[in-house]
Amino acid sequence: MALTDVEILFVEDDPIFRHVVAEFLQCQGARVQQACNGHEGISFFSHAIFDIVIADLTMPGLDGLSMLKQMQDINPAIPAIVISGNDVMADVVEALRIGASDYLTKPIADLFMIEQAIVQAMMSAAMPMNVSGLSHLQEMNELSYQELTDNLCLLEQNSQAAKSVQQQLFPASHISYPTADINYSLFKNNDVSAYFIDSTMVGEDHLVMYMAHFSPEDNSAAFGCILLRSFINQKLKLFRNGLSNTLIEPDNMLAYLNERMVKSGLRIHTDIIYVCIDLTQYRVSIGQSGKGLRCYLRHGNDLTPLVLPESPSLGCTQWNKPSLQTRILLRDEQICIGTHFYEHKQQLLENHFTGLVYQSDIKAGGFMQLACR
Repeated sequence: MALTDVEILFVEDDPIFRHVVAEFLQCQGARVQQACNGHEGISFFSHAIFDIVIADLTMPGLDGLSMLKQMQDINPAIPAIVISGNDVMADVVEALRIGASDYLTKPIADLFMIEQAIVQAMMSAAMPMNVSGLSHLQEMNELSYQELTDNLCLLEQNSQAAKSVQQQLFPASHISYPTADINYSLFKNNDVSAYFIDSTMVGEDHLVMYMAHFSPEDNSAAFGCILLRSFINQKLKLFRNGLSNTLIEPDNMLAYLNERMVKSGLRIHTDIIYVCIDLTQYRVSIGQSGKGLRCYLRHGNDLTPLVLPESPSLGCTQWNKPSLQTRILLRDEQICIGTHFYEHKQQLLENHFTGLVYQSDIKAGGFMQLACR
């Protein structure tokens, strides 16, 4: 069976839905511990070892999001899948931000979608399974195309929902890390930005940041942000558990992201510049896919473009490999990513960092800057 001997903690306050899903998962070979609320879920999680957690986000008392945050403090290595209604997408985004592997929306018409989500989450987390189970996982290691398409359609049809979801993903205009600062400005002319930025510490010695541009430039860009963040979170969890260094290897990371974008079945293409800096040596590794963004070395008021040959965007079936460059960053230098428009470069040189803003009198796009301390 697909889920033979998989230990699942299923936290859901609806007794009928909880019973139906638990019975289905048990028929697939899993062992399921049921919890009816967040407090009971924490209690079970604290006293037993599970392979995966499935949690409803909307529960009375301790809600699913708060419960997952506590579980992350207890054992961040356990993957989680969240289930939500269509009206709580902001909570879904926050769940992905804190490390959830995936999400499903109610109503779930096909329970095999839950099985497929479990399969992918456990493959991504490299959880050990028996040989027959692993073989079946390898056959089913991608989310249902229909599930992804359904959620994309929801955002495409509702501009306000897409705007709300995306805004939850963007950080503040200034992000302070122990030995570095990141600042950015992104300008949008519509409800949804076709551009996205993010950064994270990877262990104590590495910092990664990236800027992406999604095509088509419509509400699907909000879903592209969710996909990108989710894929990166999966590799971050593997790094934290000593299972993968892909996140700090721009060539391998972009290859992984392209594979996932292509296999998602969604026609979202992504231009991206992905930067990793080793903070112990100030060694910067840069990877680029697509041609819409530029990487700059900044020294005072001078911006020097780094020459990176063009390569296909992520999500292209003809994708081969990214463009790469490695260099040592001097202490008075900053590394910048941005669009090539003159007004954007001028605002960067003026240190005009505003975060994500709607501004109709300036071209869509922007810039981000990393400065070591």
